[in-house]
Amino acid sequence: MTTNAPDLGLKLILGSGSPRRQELLVQIGVTPAAIRPPDIDEGIRKGELPRDYVNRVAREKVEASAIADDEVVLCADTTVALGRRIMGKPVDAKEAGAFLRALSGRRHKVITSVAVKRAGRVWQRDVQTTVAFKCINDHDVRWYLATDDWQGKAGGYAIQGPASAFVTWINGSFHAVMGLPLPETIGLLTAAGYPVRGDIQ
Repeated sequence: MTTNAPDLGLKLILGSGSPRRQELLVQIGVTPAAIRPPDIDEGIRKGELPRDYVNRVAREKVEASAIADDEVVLCADTTVALGRRIMGKPVDAKEAGAFLRALSGRRHKVITSVAVKRAGRVWQRDVQTTVAFKCINDHDVRWYLATDDWQGKAGGYAIQGPASAFVTWINGSFHAVMGLPLPETIGLLTAAGYPVRGDIQ
């Protein structure tokens, strides 16, 4: 990965409306100059595998983002994968409940892909994390759906929310499950020449 010299005049554009990604950037001392989520079709293509899907979507997001010469844009996408099955954002509580029942007592992968673009060049990384859920009963499902925390979440849950009560084990990056793996994000921004305070090398 070729690293550019830090450009103190660069502005970071966050191509995501996720408040969790904004919060994670704040943890590494980064405040976006603007938030401009691109409008793309996130539909799953026939036969597409989870890792291929999440990398394609993240890249399409960053490529669809128009930026000025003094801007660098960061986009990301996260999906939950149960084997080859891609679990995106549930359309309603019924589908969220079906996701929970499918994940009950099993391990699944959460894949987050991060893409950064500056001056037409793209840097990209993906991070895979394995998460195990306890056996979830009907009472658990009803309780969780009533929290409404499933809305807008890949796989119908956020690991830092009420669904944390279901997580028995994790192997990988907690922040990646939240939506933004921090060391990898810092590496991509640094490669693009965007100065990150508290750079992790």
